[in-house]
Amino acid sequence: MKKTDRIYQQYLDILREELRPAMGCTEPIALAYAGAKARQLLGALPETVDVFVSGNIIKNVKSVIVPNTGGLSGIGSAVCAGIVAGDADKQLEVISGVTDEQRAALREFMAGTKVNIAPSDSNLIFDIDLILRRGEDRVRLRIVNHHTNLVYMEKNGEILLDLPVEESSEDHLTDKSCLCIEKIVEFADCLDVEDVRELVGRQVSCNMAIAREGIRGNWGANIGSVILARQGDLLAKQAAAYAAAGSDARMSGCEMPVIIISGSGNQGITASVPVAVYAQALGASEEETLRAVTLSDLVTIHQKTGIGRLSAYCGAISAGCGAGAGIAYLKGGKLDAVAHTVVNAIAILSGTICDGAKPSCAAKIAAAVDAGILGCDMYAEHQQFWGGDGIVTKGADNTVSNVGRLAREGMRETDKTILKIMLDE
Repeated sequence: MKKTDRIYQQYLDILREELRPAMGCTEPIALAYAGAKARQLLGALPETVDVFVSGNIIKNVKSVIVPNTGGLSGIGSAVCAGIVAGDADKQLEVISGVTDEQRAALREFMAGTKVNIAPSDSNLIFDIDLILRRGEDRVRLRIVNHHTNLVYMEKNGEILLDLPVEESSEDHLTDKSCLCIEKIVEFADCLDVEDVRELVGRQVSCNMAIAREGIRGNWGANIGSVILARQGDLLAKQAAAYAAAGSDARMSGCEMPVIIISGSGNQGITASVPVAVYAQALGASEEETLRAVTLSDLVTIHQKTGIGRLSAYCGAISAGCGAGAGIAYLKGGKLDAVAHTVVNAIAILSGTICDGAKPSCAAKIAAAVDAGILGCDMYAEHQQFWGGDGIVTKGADNTVSNVGRLAREGMRETDKTILKIMLDE
């Protein structure tokens, strides 16, 4: 693969689209972005707010703290934070600059404003439909499929934006059908590191920073600290602990930014932090680290393309598999090592459910990293899972395709049942 090849440029475009900064869990932040954008359109604070959201938005907003709000949680808090204090131009860092005065104004606004929240009647997995009113003025906007994908804006009956909506999480994004394990390894091999130094370097620095804060502070269930206290003499457990700690912090409202993948900060952390921990321990160069993290990112994105951005299938599992592949590559493994690591890791934890964003995500991340590293260690010991073992099929990409089918088709009813259980609670 040459730098001038179309596929090389496509891979760079995919990385630029997917590796984005965000502060806080991305579904509440998408709601805050919608609120900020709608308030910008209205030109004033609204008197009433109507929010219509799909089930997976409800699931992923219910149990996490919205950062910079003084500990508030829930759909209404996220939307109102964006309305009162958001800067829409910052997109997924929309509420990164909230002041004490704005936090006080947010609570006053929520106390005096009617916010109506209802499930969307849309069939889309990711759907935010927002209506603000003040006097005779009314605005509506809609975000679908991914976190900043604005498809509709209207003010006082005048339609300002109306894009076609597809039932695809890849709506208006670079075509990812070019992704495959062989080409990802080839891309990592021939990569001009200058093309990703800023992008992937920022991912490593930001995500390692919040991981260290997760270990240092008291966040969530402190999964990272528990692992280090009990099993911290093992490098594999250190990698799992730091990844979990990053999630510990961000699920509990830590106001540090992360670099996301496939719309998820947890996946962005899981794909990068374990590889960075191994790189430091192995004395890898910056170039070696960036190549390995880039490979991990692309393996994660490859899996998530078939699964979708929101699903009953835990996305951290895909990222843990990506991390295992990145570690295999960092250790000098080539295509065979990466492909076998991917298949082995997929066979271990596929089907782990996503029951919303919350502190226990950190424990699932630890398990996902363990699975990724075990997949790598199995290859090193000349062991593997074979085609025909469960959902494993001959060929890494075919097995990745099976995971997508499992998530999209097989876990559709699982997703509905999870949401019913959560709402009953």
